[in-house]
Amino acid sequence: MRVRWLAGTTAAAMALVSAGSAREAQPAPQPQAAAKAPARGNPLLTETQALFDSYVSTNKMPGIVGAFGVGDFPTQFVSAGRIADDAAAATAGPDSLWRIYSMTKPITGIAAMLLVEDGKLGLDDPLSKYIPAFAQMRVLTRPDTSLDAGPAKNPILIRHLLTHTAGLGYSISSKGPLLKEYERRGLLPFQANAQVEAKARAARPTTLAEFATRAAAVPLVAEPGTKWHYSMSLDVLGAVIEKVSGMPFERFVQTRLFDPLGMKSTYWRVPASEAGRLATNYIFVGDNRTPIDPAATSVYLQSPSFPYGGAGLVSSARDYDRFLHMLANRGTLNGRQVMKRETAMLAMSNLMPAGVTFQRNDASTGGAMSAKMGFGAGGSVYLEDVPGGPSKGTFGWGGAAGTIAWVDPVKGTRGTVMVNFMPAEKWGLRQAVPTALARDAMRLHGQ
Repeated sequence: MRVRWLAGTTAAAMALVSAGSAREAQPAPQPQAAAKAPARGNPLLTETQALFDSYVSTNKMPGIVGAFGVGDFPTQFVSAGRIADDAAAATAGPDSLWRIYSMTKPITGIAAMLLVEDGKLGLDDPLSKYIPAFAQMRVLTRPDTSLDAGPAKNPILIRHLLTHTAGLGYSISSKGPLLKEYERRGLLPFQANAQVEAKARAARPTTLAEFATRAAAVPLVAEPGTKWHYSMSLDVLGAVIEKVSGMPFERFVQTRLFDPLGMKSTYWRVPASEAGRLATNYIFVGDNRTPIDPAATSVYLQSPSFPYGGAGLVSSARDYDRFLHMLANRGTLNGRQVMKRETAMLAMSNLMPAGVTFQRNDASTGGAMSAKMGFGAGGSVYLEDVPGGPSKGTFGWGGAAGTIAWVDPVKGTRGTVMVNFMPAEKWGLRQAVPTALARDAMRLHGQ
């Protein structure tokens, strides 16, 4: 990727095949059109560029941006289209802004690991040590049909929050009485658009501390430490980070991650001055799409009720690549240590309780599994090598509006894909992008 990037590194180019991580999708429905954008191109990743161009030319999406890297060689950006269907919309590029939803979770997880590194937080500390309301939890006997519950046998631990094994649920996947209880208590740590937000905000607490206290009042869907269940645990973890660090959660993340990494385009609220870079989010009914959160009136232009550690951030391909680059380098970026090597490796290892497995139990948590998987600090972890694909230890996650991120610390490779449409798995990007990267790697390797 780039002549100097390739010089003497064809083996590194081959490593671009390493893609893969889970991603979260989100159900949806509604309709609309598209606009063509000026052609540009990455002269090295021609297969990936052709794939991205085809998505726009066949009207599958208004625009798409990817950031791919090997070691400390220059990041390669691939982009096509615009950030909205409007013909006057800005061209999609490395600094366009996208709702990354659950790609916020690895950032929150890594923030918590910094406190573990500081000696202020322990993976096996009980959650009640920091939020006493979690001391006496109850577990639902019939999660889908009733709020009947009995006493929990195990305490919730910090590692359970990191790995979705705390027994907490999520409004996006719950149903019946449990969903109604989440809605009644305002346990809705997610922004869709201004219309939905107006209703959610009326019920939602206004601080992380109150959010966590309300979450503790609802019975768990499973016994802590016994089952992987996608959840609002990273939002509760944000409250822990705030309590332990002694500063607002968003300030801790800004101070310990965004500022040291030079992530200048990652926001809980997009400033008005940067609104022109924000993509529109779309929703599909069949193959027709319609705006669900137009950029000009986006809910992300206003401050959230509180910073959502599970799904609250907007970011750019350039910024998220810097976060992944630091992880690929095991804690450093551009010679600056953000976290210790051993902390980074621990964060990207399988942190799940003994005997618990990560099973993506529906399409909204990553699609078909391609290998044995575990879970680390807010993201999935490959537990075995995939021939021709991700190495054991590959870490990452995705977002409800189609974004994807992964880092392979063994090969030193990383990838970010930015789009904004729902449902996330509509066009199979998680499978198609690694395939195109593999073809680029083979061509660059001379085969």
